[in-house]
Amino acid sequence: MPSVTRSRLTLACILITILLDMIGLGIIIPVLPRLLEELTGGSVADAAVIGGYLVFVYALMQFVFAPVLGNLSDRYGRRPVLLASLLGLTFDNLMMAFAPFVWYLFIGRIISGISGAAVGTATAFMADITPPEKRTRRFGLIGAAFGLGFIIGPVVGGELGAFGPRAPFYAAAGLAFANFLFGVFVLPESLPKANRRKFDLRRANPFGAVLHLSRYPALMWLLGALFLFSLAAQAYPSVFNYFTIEVFNYSSSQIGRALGAFGLGFAICQAVLVGPIVKRFGEVPVVLFGFAAAAVAFIGTSFITQEGYLWLFLLVGALSGLGVPAINGLLSRTVPDNQQGELQGAVNAANSLATIIGPLAATQIFSAFTRAPDTSGYYPGAPFLAAGIVVIAAIGVFFFAAIRFDLTHRQSLAVNPIVPDMAPPGQIKVPNPDDADEAEAEAGIQPPAGPPPKGSR
Repeated sequence: MPSVTRSRLTLACILITILLDMIGLGIIIPVLPRLLEELTGGSVADAAVIGGYLVFVYALMQFVFAPVLGNLSDRYGRRPVLLASLLGLTFDNLMMAFAPFVWYLFIGRIISGISGAAVGTATAFMADITPPEKRTRRFGLIGAAFGLGFIIGPVVGGELGAFGPRAPFYAAAGLAFANFLFGVFVLPESLPKANRRKFDLRRANPFGAVLHLSRYPALMWLLGALFLFSLAAQAYPSVFNYFTIEVFNYSSSQIGRALGAFGLGFAICQAVLVGPIVKRFGEVPVVLFGFAAAAVAFIGTSFITQEGYLWLFLLVGALSGLGVPAINGLLSRTVPDNQQGELQGAVNAANSLATIIGPLAATQIFSAFTRAPDTSGYYPGAPFLAAGIVVIAAIGVFFFAAIRFDLTHRQSLAVNPIVPDMAPPGQIKVPNPDDADEAEAEAGIQPPAGPPPKGSR
């Protein structure tokens, strides 16, 4: 099979994997407040607090285990790590669906957090098969798969919520397992054995991975900006459902449709707009524009009392999706090819740390400002105002990095994309140690460059 055809089929496989994964995650958002109210018998404010702790547990597990899985994928390949994570998501959703007590939900979130490396591994997979100059556009496709998942998932979850708050969890479990089967029979391995490195436990922890990458100072500043943006971005998935129930008395169906509209705008920005916009203006201005759109959306949402303004700021917020693939493209060029998995492990760790702090803070703020509706301190939009302030800080960090390290003209350290062999539909591709050399010779790919000279940025 020609290498171009293999590359396109592989790209389609990984995007479908991410799409199905995000649909499964999005399905449960509209009904989670109702499920928590059912299990606890409390108010929306009470449900928000428990929901925040559920996300906290999930993120803590991801923070600890994402670098481990990233390093394992650099050692044993992307495919086995990705498949294991999908099985974990299947089991998690089944536990959530059957849960008779709240603590069942926490066990499910722990399992899901440990195995939740699908996105980081998929991003490393994409970096494996894509030339550096095209990675921003490919990362935009990943973002578009996220957005499309948030179009389909919440809408389907909201409609399934009519059959009870547990119905979407059964659907999410079925999707995760279907995703696993899809990967078993169709998804190839993207990392040849010649490009793998030994597993190092010192680098397989959130702090070890980041410390090892600290020799690339530009990367550390970019990670800092991404962390702050991710911290603020937790406001939407953490409190949007509680916020719309409190302010507009939304049903699960209405929550799903609102998030679906946001996902549609997000997908259009990342699938259609980010490529030509980055080609025309460069990654640095696009990151700044995307972050600024997020700040406007968050601060504007915090003050709304009329439903029409909610839709306006959802549209503005969708434009923030332009910044994520652009900063990921910049990050992917700061390390050599054989460290892309470790990089994505560090990115996942930063995102997970943001997910540890963000949802807990957002839900606690929401609960504190909604427990007394008849007082002057009643302010359901408080979490969104806080998120807007944090995004402004992210803009400052990124702007400093762009000037300090001249990110617009910085030369890439990652130069060697790999085109993996594609298993025929319905068959399992069994890796052969000699396949990597043959594939590289066929594609004219040279061995990866060594680490950068000492003292380089």
